[in-house]
Amino acid sequence: MAKNKGTKESPWELKTPPGTSDYIMYKDDAVNPPVLVCKVGSTTLHYQWRAVEDLHAMLKKHGDWMELGSADEQKPAKEGTVEAWARAAGNPVGGWYGLKKGLRGRFGMYMPPLMEALGLAEVEHNPKNNRMKAL
Repeated sequence: MAKNKGTKESPWELKTPPGTSDYIMYKDDAVNPPVLVCKVGSTTLHYQWRAVEDLHAMLKKHGDWMELGSADEQKPAKEGTVEAWARAAGNPVGGWYGLKKGLRGRFGMYMPPLMEALGLAEVEHNPKNNRMKAL
């Protein structure tokens, strides 16, 4: 479970699934609706906060392991992956969960460790081709 509060002052400290990069995430309630802020080095990404509940619900319905399939926004996402779902017109928001044009991808890299830290999912930590499933 996450030891920090997930606020700007006490962000969740996370590692990418392969364990190669550190980053932080926190919920920003100052905007409506709230957003999830992800800081990776000098890059800041924003995702819709509702992605946490939506991803958990989708994984529960899926019922098994799902490949993460992380990709930058400019690259296509592999079908059947968490990344592809986070961009799909058929997801609950009708498209991208990422909010910053040009930086809307990488959902499959940064969301799974948060889900794991929150006790909502199990995530593999292999050098590549990681998967996750709902708890």
